[in-house]
Amino acid sequence: MSYTVIARRWRPQKLDEVIGQRAVTQTLRNAIANGRIAQAFVFAGPRGVGKTTTARILARMLNCEKGPTPDPCGACDPCREITEGRDMDVLELDAATHTGIDNIREVIISGLAILPARDRYKVFVIDEVHQLSASSFNALLKSIEEPPPHVAFIMATTAPDKIPDTIVSRSQVFEFKTIPSRLIGEQLTKIAKADGIDASPEAIALVARSAEGSMRDAETAFDQVIAFAGNTVTVEDVATVLGLVGRDLLFDVLTAVADENGPAAFELAGRAVEAGYELRLLCRELSRLVRDLLVLSVDASRFTDPEVAPETDHERLRALLGRFSREDLLRSFDLLARAEHEVRNAAEPRYDFEMALLRWIHLRKLTPLADLIDRLESGAPLPAGPGPRNPGGFPPSSTPSARPAPPSSASVARKLSSSPARASGPAATGPAKPAAHPPEGDPGPDPPPAASLAGPGLKEAFIAGIGKQRPMLYGTIVAQAQRIDVEGDRIVFRFGPIQTMLGDQVAQHRPWLEELATRLAGRRVSVAADVAQGGPGTPAARGAARAAAPGAPERDLKAEAMKDPVLQSLLDVIPAEVKDITELKNS
Repeated sequence: MSYTVIARRWRPQKLDEVIGQRAVTQTLRNAIANGRIAQAFVFAGPRGVGKTTTARILARMLNCEKGPTPDPCGACDPCREITEGRDMDVLELDAATHTGIDNIREVIISGLAILPARDRYKVFVIDEVHQLSASSFNALLKSIEEPPPHVAFIMATTAPDKIPDTIVSRSQVFEFKTIPSRLIGEQLTKIAKADGIDASPEAIALVARSAEGSMRDAETAFDQVIAFAGNTVTVEDVATVLGLVGRDLLFDVLTAVADENGPAAFELAGRAVEAGYELRLLCRELSRLVRDLLVLSVDASRFTDPEVAPETDHERLRALLGRFSREDLLRSFDLLARAEHEVRNAAEPRYDFEMALLRWIHLRKLTPLADLIDRLESGAPLPAGPGPRNPGGFPPSSTPSARPAPPSSASVARKLSSSPARASGPAATGPAKPAAHPPEGDPGPDPPPAASLAGPGLKEAFIAGIGKQRPMLYGTIVAQAQRIDVEGDRIVFRFGPIQTMLGDQVAQHRPWLEELATRLAGRRVSVAADVAQGGPGTPAARGAARAAAPGAPERDLKAEAMKDPVLQSLLDVIPAEVKDITELKNS
């Protein structure tokens, strides 16, 4: 007796046996039970999910001797002959080979008026109906719209968008979904037990995941693995026969990336090549594992979902989950998606895959911008430069950075406070000299008693407090002010005529500034901003006049700007390059 493949032996014979399509099966069951039988059905969905099988079951439901019934007996002549494909009243037409209008007229249209030879309904099952020609659809249109009462059309397709709207609008459309890997694994386990096959849960899970939602693909692949391995199936057997990547290798790659271990990454790439794995498929499986980690980081309850976290992988998933942030995982997924495309089109796929692993390791060194901003605002020290965290990964570079590290607000304040103090009168010009304050993160000495904080003492404590508590505010407002004056119970930031935006910044932060000044002074102190009007006597005008004077040295605006601590801080956060500097003139 000839061998029958698993996909045919285990083909469902009743609606209850169709896996993963409850919306379809429940609707058809209720429709038959209530006598609401349509004249045309469209079964749309991916390959191998049960479209043609459900069409045959529907034909049995219509023509069973006990029917129409949602539960055909399976023993009567119509049921057996439809199952075996030899019922003369149920015609299956492959549209891929019968695309022309002559075939449609000969097989379907000419036989519509003829009553069924024995069955209750004459059923036309058209598989891959989207491959019919336009003229064939036009010829079929009228027959589908008003067929004889004894005719039913069942059309199956993997491309419903290619079916004319005139056909779709005259039919009941049923959307078949891909089948979850969990359900596929359960069915494969049932098949293995019935056939006496000892298959490990990991091997079955690997076959189920590789099928990508197609039950027929999973059963065909399982049949092939059994032919290779015999009655005992392991993960290695599945990986060998189907060319799939074992989970151990995937976890080893992610561990090497988490350790920032470059040599291990190269070794694993070589192991994958020697094992004959398709590197494009390896990138896809890595992206799937990264996706699983991201899902678990968002919703820890998904650890109970075998689709995301198989029980055998729980320990390794938890270990890796603590080593990758969500930002790391998002960047990793994008990188692997690009790597899959690059490897597919590369002349030397191994080189591209190795470089992708190195880029992935480098991405681990990036700090999220939100974290940098939080550190700056809280006064915490910035993280170290882009050197590797793991000394065993890559040797540190001996080449110095092309750009010196930007000075902190504390160092700028110490440098300015070491210069002679300028007069605070109206005639004084030039930038204000902030008082020294402790480095960021250092609480520093206690401020003097509130009663003694007045005049210069209040000014120094006020500037130091801003630098310690709001470093970004210090760099953008205090360090740019031409002068800061204490006038009794009032602190005034004085800016030049082209610094109107800084005056607006003072107004925006006035509540916090006044609260700080009031706390330091022990009395109510207000804060204001004074922006000078443009004119020949202003510092900006005098500077422009000196620049325009004959023989005056040409200013290096770019060099001056690169010394600015705020610009240096921004360049340290954002990897940009300053191309040119333009000085804004007062109109």
